[in-house]
Amino acid sequence: MAVLMTEPAIQHIANQIQTRGKGIGIRVGVKTAGCSGLSYILEFVDDISEEDTAFDQGAFSLIVDPKSLIYLDGTELDFVKEGLNEGFQFNNPNMKSECGCGESFHV
Repeated sequence: MAVLMTEPAIQHIANQIQTRGKGIGIRVGVKTAGCSGLSYILEFVDDISEEDTAFDQGAFSLIVDPKSLIYLDGTELDFVKEGLNEGFQFNNPNMKSECGCGESFHV
């Protein structure tokens, strides 16, 4: 099982961790929320749990808990700039549908 990151996403997160001044990485996960059932979460990580899976990204680790990894396996995390807007984009091959506003998805 794996979760991948594009180079723009790696660079953006590395810059954010450096600006923050601490942290071993970023956690990517899912939680129950929204119209379609699941939403993505991103948060800084200062400590890793034994059950977490860590994917080395060079300057930091991408950390995923075991329950989320089932839904995120094969997902590519990208950082996209479109005009004045920028943000993370999840390219998840497990997603069957997403709500109209794009805030949640269903597998």
